[in-house]
Amino acid sequence: MNKYLKIVLFGFLLWLIPFIAAFPFVDQSGNFLIPETFFKSIMIVVGGLVGVTLAVVYFKEIGTDHVKEGITIGVVWLVINLGLDLVFVSMGFFPMTVTQYFTDIGLRYLSIPIYTTGMGYALMRKM
Repeated sequence: MNKYLKIVLFGFLLWLIPFIAAFPFVDQSGNFLIPETFFKSIMIVVGGLVGVTLAVVYFKEIGTDHVKEGITIGVVWLVINLGLDLVFVSMGFFPMTVTQYFTDIGLRYLSIPIYTTGMGYALMRKM
């Protein structure tokens, strides 16, 4: 598979899988069926698990420039996740303002380039 297509596809999956995983915890009106703090904790764990798994799969085929690759996938995945979420916010699917979105959800996506860059750095040091 083309490297750039893989980066975009993995970024989309990183957004889609936690999005789908959230459905059992939210009703059709957007109300939480479990305590909100617990829901957010679950989403952080699911997102981290999916993101790290996709990064490991991605790095299996990368032989050089690990830090550069980690930064690249981290930034691209961050933009994809923020962009898709903001589409849903602007459509009213998420009942919040853009400011609320960034304080409640968006800031958490900064963990993506942190773990992809860290993984790239660790791989570089190992080589």
